[in-house]
Amino acid sequence: MSELHASSMATLRTVADDPVSYALNWKAAHSRPVIGSFPMNFPSEIVHAVGALPVIIQESKTPITEGRSMLAEFYCGYTRSVADQASIGELDVFDGFVVADHCVQLLGAVDAIRYSRPEKPVHFAQFTSAMDDAWTKPRVDGRISDLKTEIETVVRARLTDADLARSIKAFNENRRLLRHFYDLRRSGRARITASEMQLLVKSSMVMDIHEHTAVLLELLDRIVVRDEAPDDLVRLHLSGHFCHAPKPEILDVIEESGGLVVDDDLYTGFRYISTDVPEDGDPLAALSTWYLERNINAPCPTRVTNKVDWDTYLLESLEASRSVGVVVLMAKFCEPHMLYYPELRKALEAHGVQSLLIETEHEGIPIETLRTKMETFVERIRRHPSPLPA
Repeated sequence: MSELHASSMATLRTVADDPVSYALNWKAAHSRPVIGSFPMNFPSEIVHAVGALPVIIQESKTPITEGRSMLAEFYCGYTRSVADQASIGELDVFDGFVVADHCVQLLGAVDAIRYSRPEKPVHFAQFTSAMDDAWTKPRVDGRISDLKTEIETVVRARLTDADLARSIKAFNENRRLLRHFYDLRRSGRARITASEMQLLVKSSMVMDIHEHTAVLLELLDRIVVRDEAPDDLVRLHLSGHFCHAPKPEILDVIEESGGLVVDDDLYTGFRYISTDVPEDGDPLAALSTWYLERNINAPCPTRVTNKVDWDTYLLESLEASRSVGVVVLMAKFCEPHMLYYPELRKALEAHGVQSLLIETEHEGIPIETLRTKMETFVERIRRHPSPLPA
């Protein structure tokens, strides 16, 4: 039974399940533009600061129809869904699209938008993926400056440092609140399911940030917090899914099988909220600092850095959350994840951490087959627990 306020969660679920309708309603109420962006590193604060609504475009629940002719079947479900939404007009609410970084497949999806809706402006900021070079920070600074100019042109409003600083504070407050929910879940004193946690984060990618923060404060005011954490469930870490949200039914089966998800590095999860933007100094420079620090706080295999890597970060996260197993959620045909997964599995095996790979796709996976795999995985952990957590 959920320990989060039902009415508030229903509000967030409506937004997360139908972000296009929320964007349409917001646009009608405010008579301001809506700007669509894509995973994983777009600084939404810039859009918010000029009075527009930033929305991270989500995978649609509907079957892919018109979009089948736009991208090959070996593209991931998220990119094929984006192409389909563009083809059938679901993305027409957006006044422009911005991309801060992309894989080859996402580039194809954005090209599909440009083909289907040539009248819509599309801007590629293309932040660098090499994080340690001397030219990295100046290049990211330049990309963010270009992004500012492009958004000002589309929205027809000037971005001031004062407005951007206020937006940065608003988004930081929202991230801190969401991280507080994570702390409560890791402690075990508050029961927040994996699908509920994803809902909290995913809705923040769509809603007006002040409206979302108000709902979070209401949830925190009413959440049930126990004095002690239960110790009868297997503590799990969810890992992967860099661009889009795993289907809720997958997350529910994971926990229905005897596992307790206490942490994650999902994009629609801790990866998205891991890092605040510095609130002092030049706000545009602070956004590039955020981009660079984000990969230290939650490393991604799409970025190259010598300071930290994903497998080391994951092992440290397991120890901090006392997780005894890892469920790897891999979107089918996600090349960055596929290429890095052998290294990740090798590191987990070397430390005696049991893991289960679940490959997901837009069209869904057999739930009962997944249930059998998860029940077997949990039982295996019970018999041979990981030696990692203290």
